[in-house]
Amino acid sequence: MINILFTGAGRRIELIQAFRQAALILNKQIRILGADITRTAPALAYCDAIKIVKPMKDPDYISNLIEVCKEEKIDIVIPTIDTDLLVLSKNKELFEKEGIKVLISTPDKILICRDKNNTSKFFVDCDLAAPMPVNDWKKYNSGYPAFIKPKDGSSSINAFKVNNEEELKTYSAQIEDYIVQPFIEGEEYTVDVFCDFEGNPIFITPRQRVQVRAGEVLKTKIAQDETVQKEIKALCAAFKPCGPLTVQFIRQNETNINYYIEINPRFGGGAPLSMKAGAKSAEAVLKLVDDEKVDSKEYALQDGAVYSRFDQSVQITNNVNKKIKGIIFDLDDTLCDEIDYIKSGFKTVAEYLGDAKYFDILMSYYEQGKKPINTLLEDIKQEEKLADAVKVYRNNKPELTLSDAAKETLSRLREKGIKIGIITDGRPEGQRAKIEALGLEELVDDIIITDELGGEQFRKPNDISFRIMQNRWRLNSEEILYIGDNLNKDQQAPKQLGMNFIYLNNKNGLYSQKKNLDYQEIQNISELTKIIMEK
Repeated sequence: MINILFTGAGRRIELIQAFRQAALILNKQIRILGADITRTAPALAYCDAIKIVKPMKDPDYISNLIEVCKEEKIDIVIPTIDTDLLVLSKNKELFEKEGIKVLISTPDKILICRDKNNTSKFFVDCDLAAPMPVNDWKKYNSGYPAFIKPKDGSSSINAFKVNNEEELKTYSAQIEDYIVQPFIEGEEYTVDVFCDFEGNPIFITPRQRVQVRAGEVLKTKIAQDETVQKEIKALCAAFKPCGPLTVQFIRQNETNINYYIEINPRFGGGAPLSMKAGAKSAEAVLKLVDDEKVDSKEYALQDGAVYSRFDQSVQITNNVNKKIKGIIFDLDDTLCDEIDYIKSGFKTVAEYLGDAKYFDILMSYYEQGKKPINTLLEDIKQEEKLADAVKVYRNNKPELTLSDAAKETLSRLREKGIKIGIITDGRPEGQRAKIEALGLEELVDDIIITDELGGEQFRKPNDISFRIMQNRWRLNSEEILYIGDNLNKDQQAPKQLGMNFIYLNNKNGLYSQKKNLDYQEIQNISELTKIIMEK
């Protein structure tokens, strides 16, 4: 398992999705956590867990973040906004002492990016063209149109084209700490760069910024160029980025010279577009974390590909305040206690091994977090029986009983005309055995075992099973409610699809938590009847 923490998660949904896709392709298990100061950031709905942290300017921000990382066994921290970069860079060693990698360049390089004066000088020192700035409008004498912007700004905030000295004077009074530089007329480009942890470039992907809104690209075209490749390699040799770098330049219409104007040592908002075109930097991160080599020659870039972006809403609040027409249940620790299935399997294994006392030993190993069957067979020197013992466990006919409260709840929901379904992960033979033992096929309308859709990659938080259920029922998302016990995976797909979610905090469950303020919570299935009947 690779545990990743995105700080300032905000709106970076495409980036999180890119990492999930990368994990799927590489067959790696990842857990994504989002850190923010508010629970309303849309990207948090796409994370496995939410961590509310202190503001980045708070003196305790770093200690707070390190504690989160230690608690959640974070392998790598990935910052996503400019204001987080310098403080993380200055404290990178504190994280590394705890075995936590931070995808951030050194402080001196961050300072180059945070001050546009330093940025322009750095470009020139790399033998790259750059419009040189001044910090006093009265000293500007490089002709018009000109460009004025904050010297540490981002996202095109307070950045203006000015056509004469009078306009320049007016705008200078509105911006507290600014630079003025010549306005370069031409086509704008972004270069998504990704380097290994030592600063060696792996992917260099130029994109023409066809359409932009508030500094964010809306339409872009992949535009490979040998000159840009050469120039960016020279930049990387001097900068030595750790991971991502976003560079902007303008190709002047009259001369075709590339004038470099901006560096951001993080994943840019449009970086996932380069990943879709073949520059798989999310895959590279996962490989590097696992100490694997990354060869850019293994990846083919779709030169000339055009991408257009759009906005999409995601549900943040989670109160069941709509008329519910369909309810989907998780199975394990929701409709039945998983521990009962485990006990039934261990009993069957003990019988297979010919000694009832092995049941208690298996339970002891389970409670210690060991692999029970493997460990027991090693102890009794019967390792050759492992395959058969596991088969016995998986094919056992569990002694499970659906509680009277659950039966009554399902019955009353059906009487009310509400569709009832089950979406559950796990090996089909085991899940089918549970469903049969509980008699659920007679009590619900639809059952989806995610592994039967094509393997483990369809397990939650993958949303395909939820889309299938919704299509079968022909219901709107807001008319569907999902009940689950595992906040690491159960809530994501419903939230992303606009469905309602209720957390069942099963005190006997494997994933029981303290009261969680993010979701409406019930302690047992019978409480659901009252909630639904009141709507």
